[in-house]
Amino acid sequence: MTKTMFKMTMGLGLMVLAAQQVQAQGRNCAPREAVLKRLAETYSETRRGIGLVQQGSVMEVFASDETGTWTITVTMPNGVTCLVASGQSYETLAEALPAQGNDA
Repeated sequence: MTKTMFKMTMGLGLMVLAAQQVQAQGRNCAPREAVLKRLAETYSETRRGIGLVQQGSVMEVFASDETGTWTITVTMPNGVTCLVASGQSYETLAEALPAQGNDA
């Protein structure tokens, strides 16, 4: 289920990225080091997932079990990281995957 949740989160991130990438570059972007520092120090968030998206960018999911917050970021090839989405009530799921061969 963890892989399924990651794929769903990555899919959501891609959809949000496609809709907001141009707008986000001016308002919600900063050098990667500054973004990671802020997520760690302010929200206690650590990286929980990573994936490649369009044009060589990297999508990452950060979350905190302590605060329950989560953030999806996209880092461009030039090192600029943009916030794509964020929220509360993050939970790590440990559900069993369907048996092989079953169309679930």
